[in-house]
Amino acid sequence: MRRVATFVASVAVLALAATTASAGATVRPAGSTGTTTITIWTGFTGRELGIIKGVISQFEKTHPTIAVKTVGGISDDKIVAAIRSGTAPDVTQSFTADNTGSFCSTGAWIDLGPYMKKDHLSASMFPTASAYYTQFKGTRCALPMLADVYGLYYNKALFAKAGIARPPRTIAELTADAKKLTQRDASGKITVIGFNPFLAWYENAESHFAPMWGARWTNAEGRSTLNTPQWRAFLTWQKQLVDWYGYDNLVRFNASAGDEFTANNAFERGKVAMILDGEWRVAFIKAEHPELKYGTAPLPTASAKLFGSGYTTGNIIGIPKTAPHKAEAWQLVKYLATSTKAEATLSNELRNVPTTKAALHSKLIKPDRQFATFLTIFANPYTTTTPITAAGAAYQELFASWTTKWQAGKEKNLAAGLAAVDKQIDDQLANQTGGGVP
Repeated sequence: MRRVATFVASVAVLALAATTASAGATVRPAGSTGTTTITIWTGFTGRELGIIKGVISQFEKTHPTIAVKTVGGISDDKIVAAIRSGTAPDVTQSFTADNTGSFCSTGAWIDLGPYMKKDHLSASMFPTASAYYTQFKGTRCALPMLADVYGLYYNKALFAKAGIARPPRTIAELTADAKKLTQRDASGKITVIGFNPFLAWYENAESHFAPMWGARWTNAEGRSTLNTPQWRAFLTWQKQLVDWYGYDNLVRFNASAGDEFTANNAFERGKVAMILDGEWRVAFIKAEHPELKYGTAPLPTASAKLFGSGYTTGNIIGIPKTAPHKAEAWQLVKYLATSTKAEATLSNELRNVPTTKAALHSKLIKPDRQFATFLTIFANPYTTTTPITAAGAAYQELFASWTTKWQAGKEKNLAAGLAAVDKQIDDQLANQTGGGVP
């Protein structure tokens, strides 16, 4: 599953989509005959798209009156544009739960609550975090369809060469190991990096690091809380490690590191000793570099009580307001999001975390020592996600814009800078966060 940060398209565009959406979509009445063809748009491509199509073919066998056309490589921008023009498919799947607030608040994706009630389905069938990020202010316009969980990958050969017996559990150990594992050539160029702290490189996002320090985005009232000890501690550590490597040295390393979602991935090629990444990397390594000797572990944390936790988010799946066959669309959405067999098959093949409690503990999940780490992180009570807002991930984009300048040394006053970003975010959200994150 590819987790490239996608920030929400203009909320105004979604609002327009909601107000201009066609109300004349047809729904095949119960008891009618013949086959109805529906279309699902998904972000998956390549090998992963083939897996999705395989599971959907099983759906077609159990729902013989519904045929499904699957289109891959679809971004949220394309989804929004199609809803706006009234040409959206029957089912849409998004890689980013950040956009749930926009889809729900504008009516761009329909409320699934009535469908769930009719079929006697409860949101309690989903883990807390997944249930949270598929609704906004009481409107459940999406269901979770697999989760992503972040942890630490480490190269066992490089660890052994450096004389390191186990992966780090504390921030101090992470720092020491990162420096010990780093290799440079005679000119000082980084040839192997112990741990790359550069934000916006691969999966290095502020939200993915936050649980390591117990940093929270908002308080119970929904106000931004970046200027707090946890965030300041994270950014101080991050900048110190950037400076140790040298900002320009990291920029050069990143430029030649290889694309994240190809066989040229720097960790898969042994150019990175430790990396923050999602559970899907297990499947990519198996497919692209099965010879790699590696391990997985929870990310190091600032306090012992947080160790074992991490960050989670996931796919969301829903029905656009302009979907032409809503009844049939719901059958596919329900199957992909709630069928234990479907969730287990997708989890086993994609190596993503299933998002129903039944599938999470199902005997259908194939054992895998490296993947099991992420199931444990997902179940940790301190594992968290990001707030769902009507502005999508715009608040994260504001923060990322500031941290880009911070790591480059263009911002000097950490507390003042964070306080300024807090104000920007509060002004932007205007009490639309719906409260803090569970």
